[in-house]
Amino acid sequence: MAKNNSKIRSANADNSKTVNSELVGEVWPMAVPAEDPVLYGQAELSPEGAFQVRSYQTFTLTYKVGRFGLDDNGSIRVVFRFFGDWGGLQTKDPAAPNFVTAFTSQGTKPQLDFQRIGHSRPWMKCLTARIQGGYLSEGDTITITFGDTSGGSPGFKMQTFVESAFEFKVLVDACAVGHYVPIVDKPAVSVAPGPPAVWKAVLPTLRRPGEIFQLGIKAEDEWGNPSDQADRELNLKASLKVKNLPEKAAIVMGQKSLVLERLSVADEGILSICVVDAGSGETLSEAGPLIIRKGIYGGYWGDLHGQSGETIGINNSREYFDFGRDLAFLDVISHQANDFQVNNAFWEFLNTLTERYNEEGRFVSFPGYEWSGNTSVGGDRNVFFRDEGRQIRRSSHALLPDRSDINTDANDARELFDALADENCVVYAHVGGRYADIRFAHDPRLETAMEIHSAWGTFEWLLTDGFPLGHRCGVVCNSDGHKGRPGASYPGASMFGAYGGLTCFYANELSRDGIFECLRKRHHYGTTGNRLHMEVKVDFPTCGELYDKDPNAFSDAKTEKVGSVIMGDIVKTKDQIVALVVTVNSPTPIERVEIRNGAETVKTIRGYSTDDLGSRYRVIWSGAEYRGRGRQTVWNGKAKFRGASVKRMNKINAWNHERLLEVEGDDTVVWEAITTGNYGGFDVWLSGYEEAVIELQSNLGTLVKPVSEIGLEGEIVECGGLERRLKVFRLPDKNTHRELSASVDIELSEMGDNPLWVCVTTEDGFQAWSSPVFVFR
Repeated sequence: MAKNNSKIRSANADNSKTVNSELVGEVWPMAVPAEDPVLYGQAELSPEGAFQVRSYQTFTLTYKVGRFGLDDNGSIRVVFRFFGDWGGLQTKDPAAPNFVTAFTSQGTKPQLDFQRIGHSRPWMKCLTARIQGGYLSEGDTITITFGDTSGGSPGFKMQTFVESAFEFKVLVDACAVGHYVPIVDKPAVSVAPGPPAVWKAVLPTLRRPGEIFQLGIKAEDEWGNPSDQADRELNLKASLKVKNLPEKAAIVMGQKSLVLERLSVADEGILSICVVDAGSGETLSEAGPLIIRKGIYGGYWGDLHGQSGETIGINNSREYFDFGRDLAFLDVISHQANDFQVNNAFWEFLNTLTERYNEEGRFVSFPGYEWSGNTSVGGDRNVFFRDEGRQIRRSSHALLPDRSDINTDANDARELFDALADENCVVYAHVGGRYADIRFAHDPRLETAMEIHSAWGTFEWLLTDGFPLGHRCGVVCNSDGHKGRPGASYPGASMFGAYGGLTCFYANELSRDGIFECLRKRHHYGTTGNRLHMEVKVDFPTCGELYDKDPNAFSDAKTEKVGSVIMGDIVKTKDQIVALVVTVNSPTPIERVEIRNGAETVKTIRGYSTDDLGSRYRVIWSGAEYRGRGRQTVWNGKAKFRGASVKRMNKINAWNHERLLEVEGDDTVVWEAITTGNYGGFDVWLSGYEEAVIELQSNLGTLVKPVSEIGLEGEIVECGGLERRLKVFRLPDKNTHRELSASVDIELSEMGDNPLWVCVTTEDGFQAWSSPVFVFR
């Protein structure tokens, strides 16, 4: 077991909390039948308790009519949060999942109507039960069965993610006027994790000798939820001597994670820690690589963009911060609620939470919010304050009945930047439901970064659009998660198609000041959710003039002469050619590293060559419909390797286990998938591939080609839309390259900036992007 000087933190399930309605931005009718909502009736749900994700259940909700009765053609509504992925209710097929029925104590059957967007945010999914052929009196009941199995239905299909209080919120239109008001009761169940499917061990990626760090260990179920059903004695085997690391530890039933804190390594080196089952000797997971090296900076991992149930998300805001610290093992966090749902009580409460959770040197939290204006007035921005107690400048009061502070709103992004001009804050632009229009508004003094990946997809264009405009922004990636899992945000089975991103901050210390300095200098890189170590620097044959701030935005920017700069720096030089030097240490094999100047890929680096290629072929699909909210692209296809047989198939970014991706027969792979700017696909290892032909057919493009003619660079089929394409290329049978270093000479353009940056793609489907070095002559 762990020694006394190692702190073990467990996160156990709390299945009794509904979100405090006083903190939720929601609007109910101003005109109501009476002041006391108790008069509208009561509701009970059976059974109560905790139910496993993706299991089938049957719930009976009984509504008892209140003092006002329920008029003929009156109705009740049961409403649910929008981002639940349990699927839609249905009344047509009694043998299919989610079949719902209803009856009254008078023997009548209410008319049932389910709509995915049928009520106001955040309770957008709704089932309406309308009374017909008479009225109901006080004490009469309506009984609704969710997942009625009497006709052969397997039941109500639970969502893929854990929720401490999955609420069946009941609203009543007692007088048949079309106004639905909530009752007092809050029927709810808990959605609990499943059994362990995969173990995860997490370390940071860069620390200095003697600097403390933590090791996080957890077992996730098949949908990515930390499981509370693991029960293992563990051996911990480190590649370097680690102070305070025990040789043995344990996770017991009911415990969702194990965090070993105040660890440190005295000498330089590369640390990995294997987590081994003490009974069987099986290696469950390997954490690292963690680079221990003397230097100015450590590398600190954060997810600064997500929401909780007080707005459009899931679970309450305390659980949100607990998850980020204790279950995702983050160093840095913020909460980003849609501003038009943030009432003053919640804004005050959030500020209290960020102050309470902020523990410099261990876990840094920032107060902030999402400015959620429509794209036509600037689009989504993230605002992060250095300190609590600042004025929130909302895009609107769309879901806020309290109008007392409406004069503080900033109704477009230009007004927002003006209002924030004297604040100690930083701003990101991002792509969510709405996308940021950086042409409409951008303030280089405040807006330091572009979020180019989140659970909504991958959006390199948000960064590259700014290059010809002279914008000098860094790269960040976050989850923008709505499922209460910051730092480990799986997309589940609904509209999200990507795993949430992470950002690594190079800072001199893990503090608010350290992270803010990092952001203002753009010394950070983003990933699609993995934690790899990446260094990017630019060396000058003679010298460069490094600016401490963007001279296009700050008249008092100072310079110093340097021979080398790192990611995010702004530098002027007389040199015509510079050397970009990149080093990557990854926990999984590296597929390729792209060296870029602006939107152009200057060179692609791999750890292998054409001579190393084997019988493995990769098929990927990528891209989006367009930039807006309906960007999701649906892919249906099959790839037949005529003349060969598939020995083995590995899935890539197939996050939704219920979507088709499998081998059919011995030579064909079939799939149904979605992308939202990101990519998915598969690898196949073929036998008899020398004379084989790939016949790829999909709803968006086709390819017929002898596989012997497909090499390292592969074949691309353009499929319209936004960078939507199919690609097939060849790989080595086994790639062992987890470390890669290279120096690439780049000829600089005479005019404007040369944004020099790097994109890393790993074999398991993750990507990472450095912030650009902005070089001009």
